[in-house]
Amino acid sequence: MKIALKALHSSKLRDQRGVTIVLVAILMFAFLGIAALAIDLSNLYVVRNELQNAADAGALAGARFLYNDEGTSVNPGANQIAYDAATANKALAMTGAIAVDVNWAGGNIGDVQRGHWSFATRTFTPNDSLTAVDLWDRSTESLDLDTDFINAVRVEARRQATPAASFFARILGHESFELSADAVAYIGFAGSLRPEDVDQPVAICRQAITNADGDYTCNTGRMIDSGGGTTHNTGAWTNFSQPCDTASASSVRPLVCGSGNPDVISFGDGMGTVGGMQNNVYSDLRDCWLSAPLPQDSRGYPTEVWQLTLPVVDCPGNNPGPCSEVVGTVTLNVLWIKQASTDPQWIDIPLQMQGWECSAWVNAGRPENINLLDGSQRQQCWQEFSSAFNLHTADGTSVGTLTPSDLQKTMFFLPDCEPHEPRGVTGGENFGVLARIPVLVE
Repeated sequence: MKIALKALHSSKLRDQRGVTIVLVAILMFAFLGIAALAIDLSNLYVVRNELQNAADAGALAGARFLYNDEGTSVNPGANQIAYDAATANKALAMTGAIAVDVNWAGGNIGDVQRGHWSFATRTFTPNDSLTAVDLWDRSTESLDLDTDFINAVRVEARRQATPAASFFARILGHESFELSADAVAYIGFAGSLRPEDVDQPVAICRQAITNADGDYTCNTGRMIDSGGGTTHNTGAWTNFSQPCDTASASSVRPLVCGSGNPDVISFGDGMGTVGGMQNNVYSDLRDCWLSAPLPQDSRGYPTEVWQLTLPVVDCPGNNPGPCSEVVGTVTLNVLWIKQASTDPQWIDIPLQMQGWECSAWVNAGRPENINLLDGSQRQQCWQEFSSAFNLHTADGTSVGTLTPSDLQKTMFFLPDCEPHEPRGVTGGENFGVLARIPVLVE
C-alpha cells in the first residue's frame, strides 16, 4: 500500500515538473517579448526626440531671421535657414545616426513654411507673403487673428528615407518604423529685454500710447507730466530694478545718458518706477537731449527728433506705481524737453522740428534772436508746434490750449510709426517693436 502511494506521489511530481517547464517556457517567451518591446520603444523614443530637436532647431532658426534687420519686410531666406538648421541634426536610423529628412525643395511648400500663428485658435496658416503689416493702430488681439501678419515658421523633420531600425519587432513583420515630428516657432513683440536694449531710464505708460479700443497708436503726441491741472502721468522714471527697489533719484540719475538697462528686464514682472518730477534727473535728461548728435538751430536746440526705445509699463488710473508691470517695448520720438518751471514769455519753444517751421518766425526772416518775435508770435509758434504733432495731455486736452503754468518741466514725445530693429525676447504686447528672439509654440 505504501509503495503504491509513493508511486502515485512520484507520478504527480513528474506531472507538475512538466507543467512548470511549460509555464517557464511561456513566461520566458513573454518576458523576451516585453524586453523586445521595451528595446524597440526606447529606440523609437530616442529617434522621436532627435526628430523633435531637429524640428525645434529649424523652426527657431527660421523664425529668428523671419524679418530683415529693420523689420520692414519678411525674409524669403528664412525657409532656407530653417532647412539648414534642421538637416544639420541627426537621428538614429538602420545605418546609424544620419541627417534627418526634411522634404523641402524651395519656396514655401513642403516641410518648411512661413506663415501666421494664432494663439486664439492654436493654428498655423502658411503664407508666403513678404510684406510686413503695419503694427500701429492695431491691437495685439487683432494681429493675432490676421493671417497676413507673418510671425512664425513651421518645420517637420522625418525619418522616412532611412526609417528607424527595428530590433525585435521585425520578428512580427515590422522591419522599421517611419517617424516624424513638427514644430512651430513664433516671433512676436518685444517682451523681456536684454541688457542695453533700453536707451534711457524712462518707462512709458501703456495707457498713453493706446486708444480706447486698446490699439497701439502713434498718431497722438503726449507729454510727461501731462500737466493741464491734471494728476495724470504718461510715464515714469525707472531704475530698471527687478525685483523692485525704490526708484529714488539717486538710483535713477546714474542711468541717464548711460548704456541703458544693465540687466535683463523681464516681461510680466514689476519694475522699480516712480512718477512725478525728479529735478536733477530731469535736468540730466534734458542735457543728454541737447548733446545728442542731432542737427541744431542757432540756439543749440535739436531740430530733429531724439529717438528712444523704452520699456512700456501698466499704469492703472493713468498713474505709475512704485513697481509697475512691464508689458512691452516702444520706440518713440522726443520732440521737446522744456527747461523752465514756467515760461510766461514763451521763450523755451521750438521754431523748427522735423521739417516743421513756425510761420511767424519764417515770415520774420528766421531771426536767430527769438526775442525779435513778440509774445503773441512766440505763443503762436507753440500752438503751431502742438498742432503739427497732435500733442495732447493724458486726458485729451490739446497742449496748444495750455497756459505757461501748465507747461512746466515736461518732455513731449510722439510714438514712432516706422518698423524698427527687433529687440529682446518674444512675449510682450504690440507697441510697434518686434522681438529678436522667437519662442516655440507647438
